[in-house]
Amino acid sequence: MPRSTRACSSSLPHSNAMAHSSSPGRTRTIQPLAETPRRAAILKKLRGRPTVTGSAIALIILMVVVLAAPFFAPQNPYDLANLNLLDGRLPPGAASMDGKIYLLGTDDQGRDMLSAILYGLRISLMVGLSAVGLATAIGSMAGLVAAYVGGFVDTMLMRIVDFILGFPTILVALVLLAMMGRGVDKVILALVVVQWAHYARIMRGRALQERRKEYVEAAANLGFPAWRIMVFHLLPNCLGPVMVFATIQIATAIALEATLSFLGVGVPITEPSLGLLIANGFQYLLSGDYWISMFPGVALLLLILTINIVGDRLREALDPRRA
Repeated sequence: MPRSTRACSSSLPHSNAMAHSSSPGRTRTIQPLAETPRRAAILKKLRGRPTVTGSAIALIILMVVVLAAPFFAPQNPYDLANLNLLDGRLPPGAASMDGKIYLLGTDDQGRDMLSAILYGLRISLMVGLSAVGLATAIGSMAGLVAAYVGGFVDTMLMRIVDFILGFPTILVALVLLAMMGRGVDKVILALVVVQWAHYARIMRGRALQERRKEYVEAAANLGFPAWRIMVFHLLPNCLGPVMVFATIQIATAIALEATLSFLGVGVPITEPSLGLLIANGFQYLLSGDYWISMFPGVALLLLILTINIVGDRLREALDPRRA
């Protein structure tokens, strides 16, 4: 019996949780997904990799610290009352005139770099998670509808996907932000526009494979409406590759947002992300004030590297060829 048949048993009524055999009078009980050896093998493979475990723990700790940045940051970089231009461009470990110690130094406005990085990480993570979440939802539903309905709907949706993917991602995002202006919400919208097509293509390919299987035909023969078959039967069995791709795309979205902010079309100056912090200190590199750009750059590198490690190991664990 195909593994996908067992995977859909939780969404079928209990009375229908039996699969027909080739011989009359014989039935085979469909086992729940939680009891399949496939899931146990995936969890065992993930637990047996110290790299992915350490990266996942580091990512969780980082997200907790970033979300609670107002409690951990020594200074609120957005509060103008806390800024002193006389403390501008202090090196790491230097003390201000009132005795404050700046572990990572200050920028040209006198902002504590550690506080600015924590707040910048929060904005970068919020943009990345929001953009990927919306793009995953929109692209997955578009690909699911295209695969299940087929015909003209499938052709039109895939032509739109091909059109979007035919242009460079950074170019499309630049054009959109040039028309809409700067802002966190506008950056998220631009990233959704350039990313949803990837999820639509992946979901469509996976859904076309699942659509030919017995459990989909059984649900249709039972009279289930199309939306129920797509949402409760097809979607859960197609989410694996999409979620792995989404995990990796979080890092891509964060890097793309940093690039746009560095170019001056991303988030506004009042809400600096890591990319904008790097851009603010870029002009001082030649004068020896390296920390203004270097520390935000290191934070961005570690964030992207951690997310990529988790995504790559998750992809390896879900790859059936490595099972």
